[in-house]
Parts: sequence; C-alpha cells; structure tokens
Amino acid sequence: MPKKPATTREEIIEGAFQLIRKEGFSSFTVRRLAEELGCSTQPIMYQFPGLKELTDLAYERADLFHTEYITTNNDFMEIGLRYIKFASEETNLFRFLFQSGRFDGLDLIGMIRDNVDDSVISAAAKDMEMSKTEALDCFEVLFAIVHGYASLIANNALEYDEASLRKTLDLVAEGLMGNK
Repeated sequence: MPKKPATTREEIIEGAFQLIRKEGFSSFTVRRLAEELGCSTQPIMYQFPGLKELTDLAYERADLFHTEYITTNNDFMEIGLRYIKFASEETNLFRFLFQSGRFDGLDLIGMIRDNVDDSVISAAAKDMEMSKTEALDCFEVLFAIVHGYASLIANNALEYDEASLRKTLDLVAEGLMGNK
C-alpha cells in the first residue's frame, strides 16, 4: 500500500491559489509551488500529473474568493465598487481571473446573465422601480464600465479613488434609470 502523501491535494490547491494571489500566475510553476509548500515537486506531480487540472482548481478557488469578496450585499453599486476594489487590492487574482485568456470565445455578458443571483436582480429591480429584464440590461452596462475601470486599475493605468468612482457610477446609473 502506498504511503499517504504528506502534502495533501487540498494543501496543494490552496498553495497554488496563495502563490498566484501573492506573485501572479506568471510565477506559478511546480518548482515554485513546491518551494512555497516546503516540499519537493514529487507530491505535486503525483497528485496533479498535468498542471491543467491544478490550474483549473486554483481558478475555481480564486473565483469563489472573488465572489465572496464582491457580494457583501445585494446593492448593484456596492457590488460594482467592490469589484473595482478587488482589482486594486487583489491585482494578481484579478488578472488571473479576468485577463488570463480563460474567457476567449465565451459570451461573458451571457454568463453574467445566467449566473447573477436572482435575489440581487430582484432587489435591484425593486430599488430602481423597474422590471428584472430592465435591471439586467442596466447591469450589463454597469458591468462593462466597472470592468473597464477595474482593468485599468489592475494594470496601473488608473489610481483607485473610491469617491470619484462612486460619483461616476452614480451618474451612469442615473442616466440608465432615466432611460428606462
């Protein structure tokens, strides 16, 4: 019977997530992960013979972390501001999640429509006195703007200034609600 690995599958996944979070995806190698975990490369390669599975699992862990980070309440504006703040505070994870080519060929807006929690849409529709369809349409526009700001901040092309961002997003939201 083979000896139980000293470094578990869960520890390797968490280590990969933390390494990417700290140093970025470009630093993610088996050798660098082994250094971070304080083990040889052998337990990593035993658990994950190909890095694709480990990368996918680290991505899932990062996506869960991101979702928990931005969804502190059901307010569209706060979710948007948290999304931008995530790009500022967790730049490496933002780049890994949204700028690593994982969305090539995918309909991101369609995915958002399919995955935004219904309670968020319902609450926003009620607050804005519009239908859920109208609220989703507003969300699409706000998402494009929020993602643009977040990308600029994650790539050091813009400073994070919450007051200024809030003011801009308020103006956009007012314009969208005026056009319903």
